[in-house]
Amino acid sequence: MWMRAVERPVSIRSLSRAMPHQGPERIAVWLDQSGAGQGGPVDRAALVLGAVLADAPRLEADALVLADATLAQALGWDHVIPLLAGGLMRRDMRKTDDDLRLACHEAIVTSVTEAARLAGDLAHRTARLRAVAPKLRARGSDEAVQMFLTRDAVAPSALVSLNSGRSARRFCDRLVELGVARELTGRDTFRLYGV
Repeated sequence: MWMRAVERPVSIRSLSRAMPHQGPERIAVWLDQSGAGQGGPVDRAALVLGAVLADAPRLEADALVLADATLAQALGWDHVIPLLAGGLMRRDMRKTDDDLRLACHEAIVTSVTEAARLAGDLAHRTARLRAVAPKLRARGSDEAVQMFLTRDAVAPSALVSLNSGRSARRFCDRLVELGVARELTGRDTFRLYGV
């Protein structure tokens, strides 16, 4: 659900694609809970979060998506960034009114710091991968590098441009040797790689 929520610009249509089990009308009603521009962006997001959880307490993931969408819209961002989802604890989701609003403010402070650190680290790693890319001689390596740059994790079997599973595994291992990719699973079989 999160992947669909963050891949397109924020709109009722894109949110209903991310949450097909919710109708666009219901999503619109929940988003209207943020008021007509009343309060700051975090306060408005907290209102939406509280409204969704009051209507459907078990829909925590949906509530977080809609709260982060409200935050993005209030800040003028094009896409949803899961800041509240990254900072709120499960116990925070049971809070109401001022306690929920305070928890949302604390979650933003925590998650923004982590998001900035992660963004800097990813920018550094992608720059290193782009610098190494012209030196890779395998056929189809350009498409494989592009896949590494656009996905969180890549299985060697997804690198079809390299023509065989063996060459895809060797390509991934080579990127690890060069220090521009990491093996993410720690397993001997069914490995996933990422920047």
